[in-house]
Amino acid sequence: MKKILLATAAIVAFSAPSFAAETAKTVGQAPPSFYLAQDSATLKCQIVEVQPVAGGSMKVIGTAHATKASAEMALKANKTCTK
Repeated sequence: MKKILLATAAIVAFSAPSFAAETAKTVGQAPPSFYLAQDSATLKCQIVEVQPVAGGSMKVIGTAHATKASAEMALKANKTCTK
C-alpha cells in the first residue's frame, strides 16, 4: 500500500509543472501589420490590417507599418490619396 501511495505522490510531483499556466504564445503568426490601401477607382486611401490581394480593386501604398499610429502618419503624408 505504501508503494502505491509513494508512486502516486512521485507521479503527481513530477507532472504538476506541466499543468502550470503559461502565457499565450503566437507560434507561427506574424505580428500585426497595418497597410495603406488605395482604391483604384476612387483613389481614396484607408488603413487596413490585412494586405489586399493582388489583382483586386485595392492596392498597397508603401510598406507595412508596425503600429496604427505610424500608418496614420504615412496616410497624412501621402500625396497620392484623395480626401
